[in-house]
Amino acid sequence: MDMASHPSPPVPLPPGSKPRARWAALAKEAAEANAFYAPDMLGAAIDHLATDGHVRQIEARAGDHLIGLLPVVVQSRHGRLPVGCVSNWMHDHCFFGAPMIREGQEVAAWRSFIAQLDDAPWARGFLHMEGLDAAGANAAALEALCVEQRRGRREIHRYDRAMLRSDLSADAYWDANVRSKKRKEIRRLQKRLAELGTVETRLLTERADLPHWCADFLALEASGWKGQEGTALACKPADAAFFRAACAAAFDAGRLHMLRIDLEGRAIAMLANFRHGAGAFSFKIAFDETLGRFSPGVLIEIANLHAVQDDPAIVWMDSCAAPDHPMIDSLWAERRTIVQYRIALRGTGLARVQRAAAFALVNGLESLASLLKGQR
Repeated sequence: MDMASHPSPPVPLPPGSKPRARWAALAKEAAEANAFYAPDMLGAAIDHLATDGHVRQIEARAGDHLIGLLPVVVQSRHGRLPVGCVSNWMHDHCFFGAPMIREGQEVAAWRSFIAQLDDAPWARGFLHMEGLDAAGANAAALEALCVEQRRGRREIHRYDRAMLRSDLSADAYWDANVRSKKRKEIRRLQKRLAELGTVETRLLTERADLPHWCADFLALEASGWKGQEGTALACKPADAAFFRAACAAAFDAGRLHMLRIDLEGRAIAMLANFRHGAGAFSFKIAFDETLGRFSPGVLIEIANLHAVQDDPAIVWMDSCAAPDHPMIDSLWAERRTIVQYRIALRGTGLARVQRAAAFALVNGLESLASLLKGQR
């Protein structure tokens, strides 16, 4: 059910444009870290993954000062329902959706975001926000604003995913959170792998090495099941270009954290993380599946644990993993609760009626489905 008019396409922002300089300044004072909406990753995504021009960047301001940035798209469907809505932009390689908001201006920024959506003739149905931290600054500000404005707000999904946040050393953390039997097995695998040749763990430090590392990562990921299923970054030129551009921009901004394990000089496991503020986000992992008997994916995560815990600038790392992930959940003890919200939009005239109807209809169908499921 299409409940609003078609949106007019916005003008894409060119690389190096003035808005991106403003975003960079905003990112330095963000209330909630989000590497995916920091200008290096967001800019790369806009340049390579949003070629249809349908991503809008909503900016919140306090006078002349930028206090918030929310990338949104208009969707023709909400889940399985043919009901249009506005959603924060979560492309295939974006795993956290918290808007970039200046610390201390959280409610003010959300007041501006919502007001602009209320007034926008292209905004459909309601606002669907996904990928938020349930305990984060954005969730708290959004709830406070909805209470203040008596605006409809509904939590529609939540799950926990692994997170690394500890003051322990890597060795102490490993001993405290991983079963002794598993630790013993990992030591055995490390020794067996070393029997095949020289094993070296490296952290990317030189800008000149970046193109080679990106090429190795793309090839390694494509060599496994992701390549076979067509989901590896290298399977789509735009995805590969996004990865290279994001890595380059993040390295130049001091936000790229990339690891590899080499066997006789050849990469057998790699991991790319993106930093923002005191936090970091584990983006992608790739490993040689022909060496699966040595668990190279686990070995690169152990190397990552040491790299993170040995770096005083990284306070925490979000795994960005699916819930109940069998590997990372067994290694990292902390959890982050990720939520989705549905927020009512208002407006004037027919738009107000249509938006209220869309919000009520989807909530009603969802409640009915839950009721029927509970009666089974």
